[in-house]
Amino acid sequence: MEDVHGISERSICVLHLSPHFVVVDKPADVVINTQRPDEHPVTVETLLKRLHPELVDTGVHHSFRFCHRLDFSTSGVLCLALHKQSARSAQRAFHQRLAKKYYVAILEGHVRDDRVLVDSPIGEDERPQHSHKMCTADKDYCVSPRDAQTRLLVLWRGLLKGRPATKVLLRPVTGRRHQLRVHCASLGHTIVGDFTYGEDASSRRMFLHACRLVLPTEVETLDVETPDPFAADFDVGSDYGQTVPTA
Repeated sequence: MEDVHGISERSICVLHLSPHFVVVDKPADVVINTQRPDEHPVTVETLLKRLHPELVDTGVHHSFRFCHRLDFSTSGVLCLALHKQSARSAQRAFHQRLAKKYYVAILEGHVRDDRVLVDSPIGEDERPQHSHKMCTADKDYCVSPRDAQTRLLVLWRGLLKGRPATKVLLRPVTGRRHQLRVHCASLGHTIVGDFTYGEDASSRRMFLHACRLVLPTEVETLDVETPDPFAADFDVGSDYGQTVPTA
């Protein structure tokens, strides 16, 4: 069965299920939850409710306790707590920066260095026509910047639809809004398909995927990963590798 946006009711995959947590593979271009169901009839909340109605927590507003968030355009590992204790435990792990999140992304152009540490504070873009955007603190229009660090590892350089592209592994040390997208754009290598921070409007999606989450908590230690979803997008004949090292 298909909804009006062409997303199957079964288009969410459960990667891990325990008495404490459920971890799903969030589809791209789907919001986590919403106050406007007329605009977003399909969300992670509605998909998971259809698949596992027994996991719904009637004591919370959006049916589930989301431990963290992913942007609308980002796919991949998303963790939800199934009770208050596990939610508090996960919150502590994120607050103390014990959690490790890894993302695979395809960037425009060839990144020169194999390893990069981006250490650039991020704040809100105060220009009226750029509401909801973030920017690095070196911009005159940046307000209320906060520290932000991202580690980048180049996995492959080659061609994507005939254009130079670099596959990278990203690990955000901090967790600012749009952090990975802003930091990659600040390097001059926008994430392919990022319509907000780039100019490419031809891609089928934004090429950013949360591929692994390591979350040590008092109730359970999670280490959940997904396959690389981008291998088939690269030009035939390249030496593209499908294995994503996350150690």
